[in-house]
Amino acid sequence: MGRAFECRRRAKEARWDTMSRVFPKLAKSITMAAKNGGPDPSANAPLRLAIATAKGQNLPKDKIDAAIKRAAGKDAADIVEVAYEGKGPHGSLFYIECATDNTNRSVVNMKTIFNKNGGQIVNSGQLDFMFTRKAVVEFDLTPNLNPEEIELELIDAGLEELEVDDDGVARAIGESASFSNLTHAIETLGIPVKKAGLQRLPTQPVELTEEQMAEVEAILEKIEDDDDVQSVYTNLA
Repeated sequence: MGRAFECRRRAKEARWDTMSRVFPKLAKSITMAAKNGGPDPSANAPLRLAIATAKGQNLPKDKIDAAIKRAAGKDAADIVEVAYEGKGPHGSLFYIECATDNTNRSVVNMKTIFNKNGGQIVNSGQLDFMFTRKAVVEFDLTPNLNPEEIELELIDAGLEELEVDDDGVARAIGESASFSNLTHAIETLGIPVKKAGLQRLPTQPVELTEEQMAEVEAILEKIEDDDDVQSVYTNLA
């Protein structure tokens, strides 16, 4: 009984730890989407998808509503979106997108993480050519969906590539300018979108050994834990 209770306690703590880190980031992404495109999800695709992503992560409805309302307040007016670029060990590269009300704090935090873990922050734009910005829409490829048929349906909407992983999660990838068309086309097919947005994909992915990956993941975990960080992209294969 004692061991079972301890396992449940640790599992509960892990869930709360995840919620405490993820929920604020989800709420902030909703606030920024509403700030940039308006509070009506039906007329604001990024907001609609931010809400869908938050619901998929079990963010409560009252927190979603509060995040939308916050977009019209002073707190949201103080939040700006900034990006940082960094080099880590073993040729690893990082592109970090933040939403912050204090850029000085954000840059100090990022520099500290890299400096303590064998890396460095570099000047803005220095690594931009190592990543290409793409529209990426994720959805579950259920048994009733044929990948080849979906590809044909989405080509006119800007689809460049359809990836499917071993868990049946499909990723529709297209040019960044096709984001709205690609998302709308998938929704029109009656396919629920799990997650969608503009992502930076590496132009020259690198392969690392397990030992090297452990060093890089030490930086990655610390970056993702920072409250201001919304997205992190790497050149890892």
